[in-house]
Amino acid sequence: MSNTNMKSVSRKNKLPECLKLLRSERGLTQQQVACGLNLNSVTYLRYEKGQREPSIDMLIAMAIFFDVSVDYLIGFSDFY
Repeated sequence: MSNTNMKSVSRKNKLPECLKLLRSERGLTQQQVACGLNLNSVTYLRYEKGQREPSIDMLIAMAIFFDVSVDYLIGFSDFY
């Protein structure tokens, strides 16, 4: 991929803000989401803070949990 194409692909990581928004909209605590995803609450907190990135399998689990697309979670779509 050329540098020109890489610049257009480079995007801000939207996962943390999407996770916070979805959790808030559903009235859930971080602990409840972590439990629902079978995660340690500190691990989930780090996803929300952008300090850690989930695996593909975890992204899929998050999408299923929140009933949204993976594209929405990572900021490639504005639609659930």
